[in-house]
Amino acid sequence: MRLVKFVLGLVLAAGLVSQAAGQAYPPADYQDRVPTLNDVVGHNHGADLTSSRDIIEYFRALAAADPSRIQIRSYGETWQGRELIYAVITSPDNMRRLSEIQTDLSALGSGQELPNERLTQHPAVVWLSYGVHGDEITPSDSAVFMAYHLLAAENNEVVDTILDNTIVIIDPNQNPDGRERFLHGFTSALGLEPQGDRYAAEHDQLWPRGRFNHYVFDLNRDWFALTQPETEGKVKAMLDWHPVVFVDSHEMGGDQTYFFPPSAPPFNPNITSNQREKQVLLGRNMAQYFDRFGVPYFTREIFDAFYPGYGDMWPTLNGAIAMTFEQGSPRGLVFDRKDGTQLTYNEGVRNTVLASLATLETVARNKDDFLRDYGAYRRSAINVAARASDRFVVFDLSTGRYEAESLARRLSSQGVVVQRTPAGSRHCGAAYSDGALIVDSAQPQSRLIRTLLSPSTDLPADYIAAQENRRDRGLNHELYDVTAWSLPLMDGVNIRQCSRVDLRSAVEVSADDPIPSLTAAGGAYGQIAPWTDGGQAKLVVAALRAGLRGKTTDEPFMQGGRTYPAGSVVFPAADNPDDMNARLRNLADQIGAELAPMENSWVEEGPNIGSASFAAMKAPRVAMAWGEGTVATSAGNTRFVVERVLGLPVTPIRASTIARADLSRYDVLILPDSDNGLADKIGAAAPIQEFVRNGGVLVAFSRSVNMIADEAFGLLSTQLEYAAITETLDSDGETGDEEDDRAPGTILNSDAEYKAQTKNRRAAPEDVPGVLLSAIANTDHWLASGYDEANVLVTGDNIFRPLNTGDGVNVFRFANADDLLLSGYLWEENRAQLAYKPFVMAEQHGDGLVIGFTQSPTTRAYLNGLNLLLANAVVLAPARVAK
Repeated sequence: MRLVKFVLGLVLAAGLVSQAAGQAYPPADYQDRVPTLNDVVGHNHGADLTSSRDIIEYFRALAAADPSRIQIRSYGETWQGRELIYAVITSPDNMRRLSEIQTDLSALGSGQELPNERLTQHPAVVWLSYGVHGDEITPSDSAVFMAYHLLAAENNEVVDTILDNTIVIIDPNQNPDGRERFLHGFTSALGLEPQGDRYAAEHDQLWPRGRFNHYVFDLNRDWFALTQPETEGKVKAMLDWHPVVFVDSHEMGGDQTYFFPPSAPPFNPNITSNQREKQVLLGRNMAQYFDRFGVPYFTREIFDAFYPGYGDMWPTLNGAIAMTFEQGSPRGLVFDRKDGTQLTYNEGVRNTVLASLATLETVARNKDDFLRDYGAYRRSAINVAARASDRFVVFDLSTGRYEAESLARRLSSQGVVVQRTPAGSRHCGAAYSDGALIVDSAQPQSRLIRTLLSPSTDLPADYIAAQENRRDRGLNHELYDVTAWSLPLMDGVNIRQCSRVDLRSAVEVSADDPIPSLTAAGGAYGQIAPWTDGGQAKLVVAALRAGLRGKTTDEPFMQGGRTYPAGSVVFPAADNPDDMNARLRNLADQIGAELAPMENSWVEEGPNIGSASFAAMKAPRVAMAWGEGTVATSAGNTRFVVERVLGLPVTPIRASTIARADLSRYDVLILPDSDNGLADKIGAAAPIQEFVRNGGVLVAFSRSVNMIADEAFGLLSTQLEYAAITETLDSDGETGDEEDDRAPGTILNSDAEYKAQTKNRRAAPEDVPGVLLSAIANTDHWLASGYDEANVLVTGDNIFRPLNTGDGVNVFRFANADDLLLSGYLWEENRAQLAYKPFVMAEQHGDGLVIGFTQSPTTRAYLNGLNLLLANAVVLAPARVAK
């Protein structure tokens, strides 16, 4: 046996010694039979950054050395093909009866009350997740050390108690693609020795940074959206284990110390008082560990518990005590802090080890209480919802069918029971001719259901008052993320809620169930793909890419007594191969889409197929600005939606090369949201102007709308607005801005007059963290096909002037101030100023078309109700220009 003590004075790979030398990890005697990290990959814990491949190699080496106390399980694969794993670590006795334990924990999670003698026999599950952001680098090496310490420590009372009383799940590397992107940039910039200068190349990441996954998603916002494989696999695995405590370990700016719970306000109203109290219990023990080793920390100041997509919030709403850890990041091996100290990689690794061990110890010494609390949370969720007047949530399948079906499967993937009732059933006082999908909230995840499906989740009144008070004093608000996320609103799914429904004929919907297609025999003349939802857009894209020929209408038409909306696509048999009908039905079956057979070309109302209202379609060739100058998540989210949701491949072109690229190869050019440097990166407006004049479709989002509206581009006749000014000093509105040696004299008699005098007349509107607003469609324009109105996520401070009718069309404009807000908290002055302002604008230039979205329709890829609108811009628009 050897005594191994990992101290902060470990010599780093570059030969530098931590200034905090002498402060140790919790000391322990370690067994030789358990390999160290150095034995397997060639460096000590905390001495260097461990790669994703080496992390898995080390965990597998641990499992080979001690299979009685550790199992490795795979839960998925990233877009780049890297394996996602978690480790199960516990005592040999617990490991032998793992199946029995999981069965009883599942019963506890289902709402059953286990007899005390049975409950006390079982350990509690603690789930430790590390490194969801790939450039937050120390946590994954903390995970590596945690596994070693739990397996190798000998005659250690704390570790023995942890292994006896808990099952420890360690997910060491939630975002391996992002971690490898960071490591590539970091190692490429290294020289003779690591540099602590924050401006050194090894700390200065290239776009899009390692934070994000392959498709440039922030995985810490994806928990309920479930768009990425990393999240899908993790959620599925967690549902098998019912953890009572969940830890999501992060890093923050290197000048900060360490954050652990309690969380900051605001608190989601579906969090219980007991959960908040347990955070305090856990935080107190972490404080004792940090005090013992002289490590500074803070709590409560930032990192709130409101938005349900965080890594600490989704588990909370399932009943766990979930927490965020945040370590100041060295973003490499050493980092020079502003206070003159130097933060080392090893120090960062050690600190999260302390927080993790303190968490495990607290649960291990109180495991029966944590198990009882978890069971009580799940039972109370059922009981409270059973008495609620809005207990049942009914999804209407007559509109937005594909989005409703997809939402049902997404909920099922999160353990929520969804049931289908047949066509003609009645619920909540309404008849559902196409059937309905129903969620009974009286189930263990009721609080998650309420959070995700309710039209709005209210911020606490005292918190709102505090934020409004801050704004009155000229301070920034403290809201950290969006205040609206209602899935039915974002997906465009119509719901009703009531206290009683008839489920006697209902069948459960599984996450793996294919979405049923709607097809029928026949089609001597052809097939119609009604333009009604995102599934229909996906069907049309698949058909066009398969070489089939279709025509889209810009006006509704009626055939066989049914009216087909503008945008609907007809595939004539005469223009296509003999097996067209079979091929289209096969595609519809794969997607879950609808086809309506046409026996002849006669229409009762609207344009005939040979009318100019029908335009021939082709599979669009799509390019997109990429790289520096674009907002990374907007670029990634947009590419994902176009490629993985609609099914169109995208050519990403770096913004700095757009000016010399051959844009004539493409039908559509997308400019995602951008920073103020995109115009400089592009360099010249002429190539984009020429692309549009020659018949291209230019689609711009958010701040890119402002760029193409600028005089240098001149492609959209709009302008960003300053904040509206309502205060005046006199009837002439004098503000003292005249060009003179002196301003006109004023006498200020009140605080209100003083504020009016000092108001910044060139300030942007107040920043909006995120609300859902109603936008009204101009149904006379084909770009609004499939919509009368749309639900829009509005963030930031962009408010644009409407186009005048001589320049273009405001295809969607926001509703009047009284009807504007659908969900979330919106500053009153923003509500007034946003009313009637444009969401989507269209302006012709030459043979081409410019389309501006003042808010991105692809944010986080969870605005599924806008997928059809995006398809209007990238699929229908090329058929409407003369290229």
